[in-house]
Amino acid sequence: MPTGPLLVIAAGGTGGHMFPAQALAEEMLARGWRVLLSTDGRGARYAGGFPAEVERRVTAAGTFAQGGLLARLLAPFAILAGVGASLWAMLRDRPACVAGFGGYPALPAMIAAWILRIPLLIHEQNGVLGRVNRLFARRVDVVACGTWPTDLPAGARHLHTGNPVRARVLDHRAAPYVAPGERPMGLVVIGGSQGAGLFSRVMPEALMLLDAPLRDRLRLSQQVRPEDMARAQDSYRALRIRSELRGFFDDVPERLAGATLVISRAGASSIADITVIGRPAILIPFAAATDDHQAANAAGLVSAGGAFMIREDALTPDLLAGHITAILSDPEGAEAMAAASLAEGRPDATQHLADLVEHLAQQGAAHERTDPASP
Repeated sequence: MPTGPLLVIAAGGTGGHMFPAQALAEEMLARGWRVLLSTDGRGARYAGGFPAEVERRVTAAGTFAQGGLLARLLAPFAILAGVGASLWAMLRDRPACVAGFGGYPALPAMIAAWILRIPLLIHEQNGVLGRVNRLFARRVDVVACGTWPTDLPAGARHLHTGNPVRARVLDHRAAPYVAPGERPMGLVVIGGSQGAGLFSRVMPEALMLLDAPLRDRLRLSQQVRPEDMARAQDSYRALRIRSELRGFFDDVPERLAGATLVISRAGASSIADITVIGRPAILIPFAAATDDHQAANAAGLVSAGGAFMIREDALTPDLLAGHITAILSDPEGAEAMAAASLAEGRPDATQHLADLVEHLAQQGAAHERTDPASP
């Protein structure tokens, strides 16, 4: 059991907040730190993958963005209760650093750390700051940006660290890319439940529009919702496309490594995986994403030449078929896209975040030694 300095990770709300937090927790434990996760009941449901050595503190929190009128009216009181509990806990066992990953469950610990002047950072996964992270962006020591560029308020100190990826993704880091040609070509289509529904409607029609010799060489892996499965299977069977359709792929890194082209939503974690492995992509941002943050996520990779972006309201089978044909009919262009994608990857994101935690902790310790007014 580690006995070193304490890092409090404040996170919750969704897996998008919790998964990079888990990666940092694992790295800090390996460096001899103690790690405590501060979240609420909902966030705790995403904490199953955290190492057993990570202490969990479930703290009251509330949100102004969800729930009925009563829940929103009670949210400030829930947050205040969580802040009080966090202050008491941090006074008893003072953290060397607090790292926030967004979501309303992060608020109590973040506020308590700010009051106590504990070294404080936030990690933003997307190209647009979430509401909690935007609130704190100018009040923390540094904003660690998972996506670049990130829309930041004036005066916010920042560092592009990248988004941590899973060890299984790192196992396929920079896997050799096989350019399109007269051989079978892997087409991987992923994107969560929202993307799966859209792609199930559009992909069969788009692939039907491809020239037959190109279509015959495809080896399709596609995420499909259960209610769409039979229809999609019938469509691809009629087109004689070799396909593997699942509601969920537990081997996405391996499929990305074998892909000639990836079609995906533009979630921050998906883009991180694609770029660490280095694959050409067609990205279709989720139109209902808060503050259009998926389009912001895609912007850097598109600008670098590693992906094309199609807005959801502009997506048609004809347009998608045209992009697929353009990429898979141009081996040199596809290789250039793969190289550009790989250049955007940040396989060392977790190490950069951990280094940042240790740097801020050292600065905080030095400040406490020289400032008798420090709490």
